Amino acid sequence: MENLNRGFTLIELLIVIAIVGILAAVALPLYKMHIIRARLTEVENAMANVKSAISVYRQETESWPICPTINEVRNSLGVGLGSVDRVSGISVINGIITATVQNVDPTVDGKSLILTPSLNGDGSFTWAWGASPNFPTFLIPKG
Repeated sequence: MENLNRGFTLIELLIVIAIVGILAAVALPLYKMHIIRARLTEVENAMANVKSAISVYRQETESWPICPTINEVRNSLGVGLGSVDRVSGISVINGIITATVQNVDPTVDGKSLILTPSLNGDGSFTWAWGASPNFPTFLIPKG
């Protein structure tokens, strides 16, 4: 009589489980980092809207707006930030935009992203990203 072995041996199953476990151990931290970056993109987009309004304001009045609260940013610059859930506060002082992050991740909640303008010789602006001192450097936007 023929002995047909069907199925997997115990060692084969253990090897597959070990490989899946190693892949999960590598993938989960990377996945979490990508989730944080995606949520920070909402903050960056809100700051980009404010940046555009500041550029227009500066070119029209030749001075920087002073908007220390989010309500003054809405009223003085006309930027609608009502649906942004990831920003608890945003201020503009001397052209520097500071946004306080919320509802992203405990590693960045309560910390600030900063966008600083520098005036070029031809009247255009260059913007540089920065952050509060305890903000993780690998999460600061580039460019």
